[in-house]
Amino acid sequence: MAKRVQIVLNQDVRKLGKSGDLVEVAPGYARNYLIPQGLAVRTTPGILKQVEIRREKERQRLIEEKQQAQSRKTALETVGRFSIAKQVGEGDAIFGTVTDREVAEVIQTTTNMEVDRRGITLPDISKTGFYKAEVKLHPEVTAEIEIQVVPS
Repeated sequence: MAKRVQIVLNQDVRKLGKSGDLVEVAPGYARNYLIPQGLAVRTTPGILKQVEIRREKERQRLIEEKQQAQSRKTALETVGRFSIAKQVGEGDAIFGTVTDREVAEVIQTTTNMEVDRRGITLPDISKTGFYKAEVKLHPEVTAEIEIQVVPS
């Protein structure tokens, strides 16, 4: 059974890891391919310390990103209701439908906050009235807003 060696990746390597990851590979793979190609370096105490510092910075960045998402959620839920004007036919039925792009534009104009339209989950909206929508601001943070569809 061959001994495995630890290396730190300089670049993303498919099926192995991302840049900065500490991985164990076969000695021949490291010696003959990864290190000569500049894809990885051997681990030393100094490099291990750099990896730990990089991981800590990444963890701090993720915490900061989540806090920003929490504050954006609070801002969206403070505003509460967003109005969208649509052309209306008989029985309060609207022509077309309300799209995530329209909701993102209304949020942008009302709060000056840019929201990714792909993170907006809408119910089927076919009449005027009030509807609940979810806006995903972060993988762990989702805001619930109310949309009022009014005749234009």
